[in-house]
Amino acid sequence: MSGPGPIALVGSGEFLPGMAEVDAGLLASTGRARPRVAILPTASWPDGEEVFRRWATLGTDHFAALGAEVEPVLVRDRLDADDDAYAQAIGEADLVYLSGGKPGHLTESLLGTRVGSAILAAHGRGAAIVGCSAGAMVLAARHFDFRMRRMFWPLRWRTSLDLVPGVTVIPHYDAFPEALSALFVLQAPRDVVTLGIDEHTAIVGRNGSWQVHGAGRATAWRGRHRERFRRGEVFRV
Repeated sequence: MSGPGPIALVGSGEFLPGMAEVDAGLLASTGRARPRVAILPTASWPDGEEVFRRWATLGTDHFAALGAEVEPVLVRDRLDADDDAYAQAIGEADLVYLSGGKPGHLTESLLGTRVGSAILAAHGRGAAIVGCSAGAMVLAARHFDFRMRRMFWPLRWRTSLDLVPGVTVIPHYDAFPEALSALFVLQAPRDVVTLGIDEHTAIVGRNGSWQVHGAGRATAWRGRHRERFRRGEVFRV
């Protein structure tokens, strides 16, 4: 591999059969007969150990069935994310997968840590980086978060890993009224494009060029201007 690798932003459906075609393509892009995959279920840790372990197992089984060598990287929090062994596991991976959960917890766990730095370095050397739901949000430049559990408004905006500069992501885009999404867009920082990604849908790209895969659509908001893109269509951000 040479140069930055592909990035996939997934609206929902990680490790389900509907994403197998996308994931198989990302594995093929590594050029390796048996790619190494690192599963990072960190975003689900606030939901408890059982949920956290379940996502790790689902990811392991899914990618093993696609012919990969898979290692769950069990980073629960910021303390774990500064563990050299976990950072090394990311450093050896050809594909790193950040599954869903709580984006705020994922950001707090990764930014400025050894594992966070290892993800950035892996992308730079050519590894594929995949984020689903909260994982997709954190791969972008900024992501929204709720200020308090019972106070959803106004949103606050956090700096993320910035692997996709100039972008913020709304996953599960077709799961709630678009009028609500429009309110999120109006609150977004002015220097970002908002990408809405439907459930069971992924966009895969490099260098600002993206292709839609899966069952739904991608929606790009540039200010108040909205564009739709369907499966197979390519667009730039």
